[in-house]
Amino acid sequence: MTAVTSGIPAQTRTDTTGPVLQLRDAGVRVGGRTLWSGVQLSIAAGEFTAVLGPNGVGKSTLIKAALGLQPLAEGEIRVLGGAPGQAGRRVGYLPQRRSFDASLRIRGTDIVGLGLDGDRWGVPLPVPERFSPKRRAARARIAEVIELVGATKYAHRPIGQCSGGEQQRLLIAQALCRKPEILLLDEPLDSLDLPNQAAVAALIGRICREERVSVIMVAHDVNPILGYLDRVVYLAEGGAATGTPQEVITSETLTRLYGTPVEVLRTSDGRLVVVGQPEAPARHTDRHTPGAVAAAAAPAAEGAGRAAG
Repeated sequence: MTAVTSGIPAQTRTDTTGPVLQLRDAGVRVGGRTLWSGVQLSIAAGEFTAVLGPNGVGKSTLIKAALGLQPLAEGEIRVLGGAPGQAGRRVGYLPQRRSFDASLRIRGTDIVGLGLDGDRWGVPLPVPERFSPKRRAARARIAEVIELVGATKYAHRPIGQCSGGEQQRLLIAQALCRKPEILLLDEPLDSLDLPNQAAVAALIGRICREERVSVIMVAHDVNPILGYLDRVVYLAEGGAATGTPQEVITSETLTRLYGTPVEVLRTSDGRLVVVGQPEAPARHTDRHTPGAVAAAAAPAAEGAGRAAG
């Protein structure tokens, strides 16, 4: 699966003097079940926001709502000043993915190029670049974003021969091709080892700050991105808590959200650990480090034991 950006003519863009993404009393129901409701969120240009919570609470659904793929059951959502789904190329999107097959021969640079023309049918005409300013500009932009994500050394390799971290960098470059103002990332650190999690998290944080791109990222574990975050949306038990990480990832806030005692601890290396009662309704531990429990986790006694070990 590859990253997707959609395109609309620049003249149809809406005015965005306010937040780039805003939810007011927003709620979503899927199959007759309320995933979340009463969500209040306002994200400014250049902010890095994480969407946290256990499996099945609707983290990816919030991203789909911002894309206009999931209608709200209540409340309102505004994206770049307009209705979701209308911002086109101003929104970059990297969905959840699996690794590319090792035998896939498509070059990394061609994968990145899909961010510019992947919404078009057919094969480009073999017109020499010297006769096509548009093609020259496209090639220059592809090279620019590949350099931006630090993938120049391996961009011409077959994508199947790139490591998981290298593939993820190329997919982020793809989502950045059309210079989006918002970058929606659905678990981009999933299936990466810890060094690559840290490297990709640092890359996303740098892009957010230097390129002034507002990042909304679904995350399984908050720890790799904690130092880059401006805002957190924590979903659980049909409700939501929003605010800065210091406001949301606390014993008091998560106890209120889950309706069961929760304790947030900080380890000696600065990682956050969430522990709670065994009757907590959901469990969600860090899949990459069995010795730690993700701060995005629902409290579970089993997770507390792993963290202590």
